[in-house]
Amino acid sequence: MFFRDQVVVLTGASEGIGRALALQIAQPTLQIVVGGRNAARLNDLKKELEAKGAACTVVVGDLAERSECQRVIDTAIKSYGRIDTLINNAGITMWANFEDTTDPNLIEHVMRVNFLSAANCTHYALPHLIKSKGRIAAVASIAGIIGVPGHTIYGASKHAMMGFFNALRVEMKAKGVSVTMIAPDFVKTEIHVRGLDSKGQAMGKRIDDNNMSADECARLMVQAIGKRQRLLITSGRGKLAYTVRDLLPGLVDFISLKSVKGHSLLD
Repeated sequence: MFFRDQVVVLTGASEGIGRALALQIAQPTLQIVVGGRNAARLNDLKKELEAKGAACTVVVGDLAERSECQRVIDTAIKSYGRIDTLINNAGITMWANFEDTTDPNLIEHVMRVNFLSAANCTHYALPHLIKSKGRIAAVASIAGIIGVPGHTIYGASKHAMMGFFNALRVEMKAKGVSVTMIAPDFVKTEIHVRGLDSKGQAMGKRIDDNNMSADECARLMVQAIGKRQRLLITSGRGKLAYTVRDLLPGLVDFISLKSVKGHSLLD
């Protein structure tokens, strides 16, 4: 319903939340550009979307490069003539205590993938979104709202997203462009398998126990983006931490520390 007759650009669509979201909004009136690095997965997604009646264009590239961000947006305009919704979902996670991080270049890398890709895609899409009075969504994290142990660098990139897009929301209000921030808690996806450890190597571990599925997270996102909601926090503990973070900061630190215990990602 919310994405009927829409032209959507969705980054980070190869798997996980992005893939689930694309499949949930698919319908005969949807025109969608899906971007990511995995050509095989994106082309498989294209087939599934087209089977649901949607028109789909695939753009394979590394959005850590600004030129690739421009190419995604240019492809959408060349293919469909406009952009109604931009969903900045591309990202990488990193689990490492900062004192254990061996290469400071990882700071820049994570910022490029998570924050700069979203900012650059938005830069190139914004004139078209102003014309359509469209919607922007940015998938950050609960780690972009509170401090999460082991997420020093990752959390910084998500805090940057929060600051950027919250300011952009105010700037765009008079022009009819909405900005929705998404702050997921742990979700059952492959992101942690390919996420980075303290040495910049793939962790190769999953976090599945008691976590929300990608489909459920995507369902919540469809509603939030479609209704032009300001902020979506997907978990109860995330909402609690957000509500009391300034009143009871010690409690928020306790919740944050407890949330990562038992996952062994920092071992």
